[in-house]
Amino acid sequence: MADTGTGTDGQSAGGGLPVEGVLRRTLGFRDLVVYGLLFIAPMAPVGVFGTLDAKSHGSVALVYVVATVAMAFTAISYAQMVRVAPQAGSVFGYARKGLGEGPGFIAGWMALLDYLLIPAVAYLFAGIAMQSLVPSVDRWVWTTIAVVITTLLNLWGVRAAARVGFAVLAMEIVVLVVFVVSAIVVLVQNGATRGWSTPFTSDAGFSLTAVLGAVSVAVLSYLGFDAIASFAEEVTGGSRKVARAVLFCLVLSGVLFIAQTYLVALLEPMSSAELAADPVKQGSAFYDAVDSAVGSWLHDLVAASKAIGAAFAALAGQAAAGRLLFAMGRQRRLPHVLSRTDSGVPRVALLLAALVTLIAAVWAARLDNGLDDLVSIVDIGALTAFVLLHASVVGWFAVRRAEGPPRWFRHVVLPVVGAGILIAVIVEAADSAQIVGAFWLGVGLVVLAMQRGHGGRPDSAPVGPAR
Repeated sequence: MADTGTGTDGQSAGGGLPVEGVLRRTLGFRDLVVYGLLFIAPMAPVGVFGTLDAKSHGSVALVYVVATVAMAFTAISYAQMVRVAPQAGSVFGYARKGLGEGPGFIAGWMALLDYLLIPAVAYLFAGIAMQSLVPSVDRWVWTTIAVVITTLLNLWGVRAAARVGFAVLAMEIVVLVVFVVSAIVVLVQNGATRGWSTPFTSDAGFSLTAVLGAVSVAVLSYLGFDAIASFAEEVTGGSRKVARAVLFCLVLSGVLFIAQTYLVALLEPMSSAELAADPVKQGSAFYDAVDSAVGSWLHDLVAASKAIGAAFAALAGQAAAGRLLFAMGRQRRLPHVLSRTDSGVPRVALLLAALVTLIAAVWAARLDNGLDDLVSIVDIGALTAFVLLHASVVGWFAVRRAEGPPRWFRHVVLPVVGAGILIAVIVEAADSAQIVGAFWLGVGLVVLAMQRGHGGRPDSAPVGPAR
């Protein structure tokens, strides 16, 4: 990193005043994996199991196999570009390198839609779960409490938040292990409700179209592994550690998702056709299967784990959103005050991310259909940014040939296939999500045009800390 006249703790050399553009390097490989898994959540399929089972004709485990492979293309592109631009902001910096300033801004702008709203969904999940345990307190109150607690942890510092997050993640893993062991014991004693191979082959006639349609939903369970790249400037040991963490987190999540959906599908008392005919049952299908096969104690344990885990998934998302705002502020693509740090923590950016997330989460919490409205729009921004990420790989390695002759399979074939998969997922997204995504993109294009009209930074200007 270029000499900025500051110490490694993010303070000026002459004192303790906040400075701009410096983050503290304190994270290791384990911390990166913790943030990624927290954001994704080890038991992410719990809420969507019934929907996926119904859509795929019972081939829910196969759906997650295909989804893991599909997202591997995006993970590989992240691993390649984090070495090119090992800076906070991830896809914002990658698109700037590979495609130029304009596409870089749009990539960051679209990713903001995801990074700011996914934590709001997670906070709302926590509020709903807590209200189910304490019905006398409205869910918007629990949602607000979750925002305040996790924001304070993020303001404390990325290392401290990672330590607390590790404890929460360990709790989630323990609950998952309890579920797996309990499910295996029941299956050994009583056998499977469905056929042993049906989670991969279908219980109602295999359909490739049905599986691919379900993949368009399942892919969204993985959003969050990419947040690891946002901490590239806070990692000890270089960008290769970030690349390994991105790939490791995706593979581990895929294994966990496949294992738990396979087991719960074997325990599911309803067929996939019955679930498809009764959409109301789809949301609670995972819990209902656990309840009927194992007992209400495991149901309650999983629900409590999801309540705590959701809040800390939001913590990781809020931290990633803060880093993206920080990076865009440092390049003066957003107000420059967002690049200010205090003891190596981008507190201004984090507070703005927390405020936006709080408003969205409380707004949704006070509406009967608020969760559906929020969920319908959160993912379109990330998917669009991922498409630009793949284009950045082609632009940097194959078009600009910035690092010599390209490796055509790695630098062209893989990112083109990855982009094609994501475009197909965007096409399958809900109409409301496409409309909101198009509107947000339009606003971003207007902001970009205004910046250029006021003499915005030219493409050739040096930006960010030196590699």
